[in-house]
This record gives sequence, structure tokens and C-alpha cells, in this order.
Amino acid sequence: MSGKTVSGAKILDAQDKELMAIRKIERDGGNLVIRGKIFGAMPMVAKLTPAEARAALKLIDLKTFLFLLTMLFRKS
Repeated sequence: MSGKTVSGAKILDAQDKELMAIRKIERDGGNLVIRGKIFGAMPMVAKLTPAEARAALKLIDLKTFLFLLTMLFRKS
């Protein structure tokens, strides 16, 4: 490693206050594991299984799906 610090992503509430700081997203077998801190203090490990990922995709309509595809290329 080059000693470069990688800052994680943040999930914000409606008032732009930090709900969760995501430190790492990694694969664990067939699952996705998200590591971070909730409210800046409490460590948390969340697991997303393939079945839950499919269930989450059912919540997204076409318009939101297209937005998600272009979100990475938008300015903050």
C-alpha cells in the first residue's frame, strides 16, 4: 500500500446529518458485507444476501434504476 488514506462513504439523513460512515464493502462468500459505524460511534457489520439483494431490486422502478446508473457520473 502507498500509505494513502481512503475515506469511506457516508449515508445521510434528510437533514444531511451522518447516519452511517461506511468504512469497507467486501465480499464474503456469496454475500456482500458492509462495515462501518452508526452515528459515528457504534461499529456495525451488515450482510446483504443474494435473496435480499433481489428483494431490494424489486423496490426500484425504471426511473430510479436509470438514475442509479448515472449517479456515479453526477456532481455532488
